[in-house]
Amino acid sequence: MSGQAPATLSSPFTTLKLETEDATRQLAEDLAVILRPGDAILLSGDLGAGKSTLSRALLRSLASDPELEVPSPTFTLVQTYRLDRLEVAHFDLYRLEEPEEVEELGLAEVLETGAALIEWPEMAADLLPENALWLQLTETGEVGPDGEAVRTAAFQSDNPDWQKRVQRTLGLRRFLIENDYSNAGRSHIAGDASARNFERIVLSKKSAILMDWPEPEGAAATPEALSYNALVHRAPDCRAFVAVAGELKRRGFGAAGVLASSVTNGMLLLEDLGSEGIVDDEGAPFPDRYHAAMRILARLHSEPLPQNVPLPDGGSYDVPDYSLNALLTEADLYVDWFAPDRLGRSVSDEHRRAFRALWTAAINDAQQAECSWVLRDVHSPNILWQQDKDGDDRIGLIDLQDTVWGPVAYDVASLALDARVDVSGELEKQLLMTYFDARQQANPGFDRVRFEAAYAIMAAQRLTKILGIFVRLAKRDGKPGYLVHAPRLIGYMDRVLQHPSLTGLKDWFGKSGLFLKRTGE
Repeated sequence: MSGQAPATLSSPFTTLKLETEDATRQLAEDLAVILRPGDAILLSGDLGAGKSTLSRALLRSLASDPELEVPSPTFTLVQTYRLDRLEVAHFDLYRLEEPEEVEELGLAEVLETGAALIEWPEMAADLLPENALWLQLTETGEVGPDGEAVRTAAFQSDNPDWQKRVQRTLGLRRFLIENDYSNAGRSHIAGDASARNFERIVLSKKSAILMDWPEPEGAAATPEALSYNALVHRAPDCRAFVAVAGELKRRGFGAAGVLASSVTNGMLLLEDLGSEGIVDDEGAPFPDRYHAAMRILARLHSEPLPQNVPLPDGGSYDVPDYSLNALLTEADLYVDWFAPDRLGRSVSDEHRRAFRALWTAAINDAQQAECSWVLRDVHSPNILWQQDKDGDDRIGLIDLQDTVWGPVAYDVASLALDARVDVSGELEKQLLMTYFDARQQANPGFDRVRFEAAYAIMAAQRLTKILGIFVRLAKRDGKPGYLVHAPRLIGYMDRVLQHPSLTGLKDWFGKSGLFLKRTGE
């Protein structure tokens, strides 16, 4: 029996030559890192063409377990794997008697939340998803350097999304090969709320992090989203990361060094700082690690940092100002997204004007305090703990691309009021004292009173912004998981609104109908 993709599909949009078993494994990993819920990969080819080999390698890559038992589903027809990242069903339709039987195997249900690998898809006739990726494996008759049969892999799909994703992952593989990571293993790791993707790359005993920064698409590519990113000075490409991380590394801070880059293609190979963070397995803070991170911030804020940063290619990068307009635009997310979601109605024009006026005055006041680099997201997801180093040098910093020039109190608030972790009022006070002590040792003239006012203002601005972002992620981008953090942020907001510099805003929140209760009430 010959397995061929249907003639109704267009010709292959790309073809690979797989000269070794390792090449097949690499292709499986290249596909595993881009697999999403709703995806179906249809594997065609004669007996012995390598369909099962590729399926096993792909499932093992998804499971991050090279020893994962992957029995052939020839007799059971389907085998399901509930993996950490997503559920995958492995179908073998060779023994299917009638095409309609595929519906009884639950394929439609699988694709609602998971993905499917389907060998011998031809047996299901035209009952398979139209937007699937067909992968035709064919032996060439040649023998590869490992003594195994050489194969070609032809990719067919009329779905532009599949074409884009496949070409992107194969381009990333070429980037790795060009930078001395041939035969490296790839595994997906959790990223941030942006369109960036991250992978851990392992070759022998060395590892690195691959940052994939593709062109924005979907909701992130709308004129509204692109305009917002420009207004708030979100970095448009990876030059910003190269500049900021390079300067921090040069000054002895634990930033992830850039090992290789293709800036025009949005690809960076970064130093791997590990995966151990500053919270325990239950998500509670390790106080000593938070204190170490706070001392790192104090050290950073005690240095004269440049606003124009040299790049390795001889150019330079200007760290943008965290302007009044940017900070107001971020704060507006509260009245654009969070408030309407909570109130069930829009915020009135009168309340909006008052909101803007109060924030304008507060931000202008905060900008009179000390300004330097603001890394912008100094909190637990972006701080790593490197056990093999000593003292505060164990703090590793990632997610640096959106660094701006503004009130340094912002980053202190990011850490002391961690959006993802419950930081008690007592721990917050202790962390602030650690920061104050370190700053005053470096500069006896450090103005603590002015800093505390700026801290309250920037903390409130950040919390206001994030509450809006979390609702936007849920409503616009289909990522509701972030809303679990909203009660914590509201509790933090109640804390900071007690500062005298925020009296007007505290009154506004009360009058708006969004009554913020004290933590524990």
